[in-house]
Amino acid sequence: MSTSLFLKKNALILISLTLFLGCSGVNSVPFETPVDTKDRPIQNQLKKKYEITDIDVYASNNFPGARLNGIEKLNDSTIKVLIHPENKPINPSPYYAFKLWSTNPQDIYVAFEYPEKVKHRYHPKIQDETEKWKQIDTNQFYRIDSLFAIKVSLDQKPKILAAQELANSKDVKEWYTDLEKMKNYIHVKKYGTSKLGRDLNLLDIYKGERKSKPILVLLTRQHPPEITGYLAYQSFLETILKENEITEKFLNKYRVLAFPLLNPDGVDLGHWRHNAGGVDLNRDWSKYNQPEVRKTVEYIDKQVKKYNTTVDLAIDFHSTYEDVFYTNKQRKGTQLPNFIKNWFDALEKEIPEYVVNEAAGNSKKPVSKGFFLKKYNSVGITYEIGDQTPRDRIDEIGRISAEEMMKLLTD
Repeated sequence: MSTSLFLKKNALILISLTLFLGCSGVNSVPFETPVDTKDRPIQNQLKKKYEITDIDVYASNNFPGARLNGIEKLNDSTIKVLIHPENKPINPSPYYAFKLWSTNPQDIYVAFEYPEKVKHRYHPKIQDETEKWKQIDTNQFYRIDSLFAIKVSLDQKPKILAAQELANSKDVKEWYTDLEKMKNYIHVKKYGTSKLGRDLNLLDIYKGERKSKPILVLLTRQHPPEITGYLAYQSFLETILKENEITEKFLNKYRVLAFPLLNPDGVDLGHWRHNAGGVDLNRDWSKYNQPEVRKTVEYIDKQVKKYNTTVDLAIDFHSTYEDVFYTNKQRKGTQLPNFIKNWFDALEKEIPEYVVNEAAGNSKKPVSKGFFLKKYNSVGITYEIGDQTPRDRIDEIGRISAEEMMKLLTD
């Protein structure tokens, strides 16, 4: 064989192998409806202080998690805030967060303007001088020139108005760092970096040996504004870490890989949905074009192979308009074929006045629950919490769902 022919043949083999493995070195997972997750341009906000001096109103988006694209005066008592997404097409879930103040105390009306055909979604929250978040009362809601508007009392101390409570990458890190300090079996690890170089960290939680110990994967914050899912995630994980008989049994049997912030760039940039590559991360669980998903997949796959084990269950925490569990219809042949039915029965029994809202369907698009089913025969669940679910109710649901999960998996 000539040298030229030999090189061409091996080049074709290399190309075929690369396509088969995907860009991550982990086999790609085929889905019925592929989604192009290659980079798309984003439009960054102009970070600045905005001023309407003649009515003494000032605004700023110069902090992590902010989203504000401009302000305009409508009249002497009303301003309009402009809220645009990072790029299009995008899920029409307009997120906003900005500081607002006045040098002299006054009441001001704030009207929200979004791109055409985008409707207001999130009921505004406000962080006042006590540093606590409160939902603005509905009696302060108005319509001004067909726009949703609220009435706010301003003074010299800036208040933050936001679609949901803020939890930027620093806040999240403080939370899980405090958890790590409390327990010697929590191991915080950096497993990669995001598109813009922010750390991707996980909590590796186990007691005893890792060899052959089944894995539970917990994910959240693929979509930046989905705070209620993150709050349920916190309650769920903190329940697993309590010292009692059931958690002792569970952590002696299972290893937990907890990923508390999959999209740190999108969170800190104040994005509606996407990462810094302009992509919905929960559509990238096939080709792994985005580093946040690629590094997560690589790490999980490495642990499965290194410790000769399985991923039995993967739960991905999100938010939507109402509480709902998205599940895969396929149960037979999975690691835990009876888990979903038994878990949901237990939730309805143990959570007061609770009815499980399940939407079952095998994933056609490359989302996480479909990935874990196709890749590992895992039970994959998308755990959605409603935007307006009361925060104490979220804590209760998160706690009891973790308790009942652990009971089922240790029986």
